[in-house]
Amino acid sequence: MPQRILSISGLRGVIGDGLDPQFLVEFAMAIGTLAEGGSVVLSRDGRSTGEMVRHAVISGLIATGCKVLDAGIATTPTCGVLVRHHNAAAGLQITASHNPIQWNGLKPFSRAGAVLNAAQGEELLHILNNKSFKLVGWEKLGTVEVLNNAAAPHIERVLSLVDVAAIRSRRFKVVLDCNHGSGGVATPQLLEALGCEVTVLGGTPDGCFEHVPEPIEANLTGLCDVVKQLGADVGFAQDPDADRLAIVDETGRYIGEELTLALCADFVLATRKGPFVVNGSTSRVTADVAAKHGCPFFRSHVGEANVVTKMNEVGAVFGGEGNGGVIDPQVGFVRDSFASMAYVLNGLACIGERGGVSPPVVMASQSNRGADATPLASNTFIKLSAWADSLPQYTIIKDKLECPRERVGAACAALRSAFGDATAQEGDGLRLDWPDRWVQVRASNTEPIIRIIAEAPSSDAATTLCSQAVEIVKQSVQ
Repeated sequence: MPQRILSISGLRGVIGDGLDPQFLVEFAMAIGTLAEGGSVVLSRDGRSTGEMVRHAVISGLIATGCKVLDAGIATTPTCGVLVRHHNAAAGLQITASHNPIQWNGLKPFSRAGAVLNAAQGEELLHILNNKSFKLVGWEKLGTVEVLNNAAAPHIERVLSLVDVAAIRSRRFKVVLDCNHGSGGVATPQLLEALGCEVTVLGGTPDGCFEHVPEPIEANLTGLCDVVKQLGADVGFAQDPDADRLAIVDETGRYIGEELTLALCADFVLATRKGPFVVNGSTSRVTADVAAKHGCPFFRSHVGEANVVTKMNEVGAVFGGEGNGGVIDPQVGFVRDSFASMAYVLNGLACIGERGGVSPPVVMASQSNRGADATPLASNTFIKLSAWADSLPQYTIIKDKLECPRERVGAACAALRSAFGDATAQEGDGLRLDWPDRWVQVRASNTEPIIRIIAEAPSSDAATTLCSQAVEIVKQSVQ
C-alpha cells in the first residue's frame, strides 16, 4: 500500500511511495478550487524534497487561476499569519512536521489563517476525490509573486504582545535547535530582536536532520549538553516546520513539550483572563494553571483543527496542545513556536522569586510599575528550572504502536474492559480517568500508528499505567 495519509488536516506521504507529482498537483488544484481562484500563500519547511513538491503545487494552483504568494522556506505559523496579513483566500504549507526525512506533505489553511475546520476539510476532500476541479483557460492562468522577508509580519505581531524592553534588559543566553528545519530562517531574527545572545544548532534549512525530528527528550540530548556547556538560560527546540516547541532549562534538563503550554499559559492567563482550551491528550497541569488564574478550562478532541474549533466555540483567549503547540488568537489560530519563546522569555523577565521558590507572580515591567515601585534587583528573577518546578508535578508517558486504523476499536474495547473502575470518555479513541491519573488510546491523525498516553503524579505510576495499556493494546490488535 502507498504510504499516504489523507484527512481533513491535510496530506502526508512518502516521496516515491504514495506522494507523487500527479497527486500533489491534484491536491493543489483542489485547494485552488476551494479558494475560488483567489490568492494563496505558499511556504515550505526545509526538507530536501520540498522544491519538487513546491513546483507541483504551484502548477496546480496556477491552473485554477490562483495568484501564488510564495513565501519560500518559512514556518507553518508564519504561513497562517501571512494569509491574514495579505487577505488571501487560502494558505498551503509544504511540510510533514516531525515525520521522518522521506516524508513530506501539504497543510492547508482557510482565509482565517487557521487549519481547515471539519466542514472545510470535507469540502476539500470532496473536490479532490471527485476531481471536480475548476480549471481556467490559458488567458486566466494564475501568477506567482515572491514575498521578501516573509516572516516580518509574524515577528512584528509576536513582539507587539510582549514587553520587549523587559526581555532585552535580561540579555538572555539562548541555545536554539532548529534541526535544519524552517525555524532556522527567522527564529534567530526574533530572538535577536528580543536582545538574546543566540547559539543556533542546525540553522541551515536544508532538511538534513541531525537527529530524529520529533522534539522529545530522547532526541534532544545534544541540545541539553550544549545548554550546560554554555551556561545558557534556556534551550529551545523546534520541529521541522516550527509550530511546536520543546524546552530545556538552564541546568540542561529537558522539561519537555507538555510544560511549554503550561508555562506560557501561566504567564498569559495571569493578565489575560478568559477561557483556555487544550486537547484530550494534554497534561492536567494545564487545568491546574487555569484554576490558579480563575479561567474556564475546556478540552477538545486531539488535533489542531479540533482545538481551534473549540476555542472559537467558547471564545477562548488561549489554547494549544501538549505536544508543544501554543495557540494564541492574537497571533493566529495556529500552533506557534515564536509566540511560545516570547512568552517564556517574558515570564522569566517579569517573574520574581521571593523567599525561595513559590508559585510565580507576574509583575509589571519597570516602566509600568509606577514611580514609588521598588526596583527589582537582578537576583529577584526566577530561573526557568524554579518556575517549572513551581507548577504542579505530574509525569506523562507517551508510547506508540503500529496499528491498522480498523483495529483501534478493538484496542479501545479491550482497554475499557481491563480498567472497569475508570471513568470512560469516548469519541476521540478512549480516555480513562481516575482521581489522580488517566490513560488514553487513540489513532494518530497523521501517522499509521496508535498512541498510548498515561499521566500520574509519579514517574513509576505513569510508567506502570502506560506499560499495562501497551500490553493490553498489543494483545487486542494481534
